[in-house]
Amino acid sequence: MNDVSQKKSRRSMVMVLGAFILPIVLAKLALTQNWLDYGVTNKGTLVENELTLEKLGLSQPALQKTWSIIYSLPQHCDDHCEQTLLSVNNSYIALGREMPRVKRVALSPNPLSPQQTERLIENSWVIISTPSLVDDFLSDTKVLVVDPLGNVVLSHKPPTNDDAQAMFGKEILADMKKLLKYSRVG
Repeated sequence: MNDVSQKKSRRSMVMVLGAFILPIVLAKLALTQNWLDYGVTNKGTLVENELTLEKLGLSQPALQKTWSIIYSLPQHCDDHCEQTLLSVNNSYIALGREMPRVKRVALSPNPLSPQQTERLIENSWVIISTPSLVDDFLSDTKVLVVDPLGNVVLSHKPPTNDDAQAMFGKEILADMKKLLKYSRVG
């Protein structure tokens, strides 16, 4: 082989190796350097640590074998709390034919006013006084989505201003529709 053909042969070999190795190196860099936006479709925060209704002290028969939307109420349910209850209720109603698969639960640390209790019962909410174990796991008010097996799947932080309540309700609705669509239980 002459010198020119040897150089062409090496160049061809380098190009073939580069065609196979370069995409692998780029893919590895993209994953390690977080260049890509991961396809997260849930609106709430995925609960990473195992959290169940049992750990929260909520092993109630009313909550078993159905999906649950649990709102951990603040110490005093003011207008903002009422707006959050309304947003969760509207999200529930927007589920349409999937409504029987879902229960709404209000965890109340203090007794509610008679008007609030009447309104919640009228809208078929399950009202449970907050067990002491809930305080160990939930430091502030949250809306939790629980699967029929009793596992807390998602948590949503209620917005601090009333303008964001509509978007908050839409986020819960989007998550619930997706979970109910792909769920084979409950």
